[in-house]
Amino acid sequence: MLADKREFPCQVLEMSPGDALVIAPVTGLVGEKVIAYLDHIGRIEGMIVEEVDGGFLMNIEATIRKRDKMAAQLTWLANKDILNLPEDRRHERVVPDNRHSTVVLDDGRRYNCKIIDISLSGAAIELDVRPAIGTRVSLGRMRARVVRHFHNGVAVEFASTQEMITVVQQNLRVN
Repeated sequence: MLADKREFPCQVLEMSPGDALVIAPVTGLVGEKVIAYLDHIGRIEGMIVEEVDGGFLMNIEATIRKRDKMAAQLTWLANKDILNLPEDRRHERVVPDNRHSTVVLDDGRRYNCKIIDISLSGAAIELDVRPAIGTRVSLGRMRARVVRHFHNGVAVEFASTQEMITVVQQNLRVN
């Protein structure tokens, strides 16, 4: 997303915790603020520091903690196939029997959603809105908070870890 709020698809060719080489149909201008939502990384923001053929180089503005987390995730992504590493998850993810549910924000707004996958500690959901990271929501009958954005939805972490995946699936439905 460029400074004027226009959004475009993009692809990151190279990335470090400090900058990213991005290809996109629209490049923006040097000095322009950019926000991107990247699979496996989440939201990054910064400024365009250089135009390149078919895209731009952007710096990444982030706290030291966010940079450290990003470095760990980039290292895992770079090595997972080479070293045959397992998914970096606390709990196994499964696709639920019924993938349709409802997200309710604290102010009462309700949105239909589609569950991508679930685990004992959270879920990835397709959602037309992107509540801010940290926003408390209800997914079905379970309290959760938004922990990550991705291109077509959000990931939520349940307020308490569930004991059985069947309980998670039962609680996705709203009576």
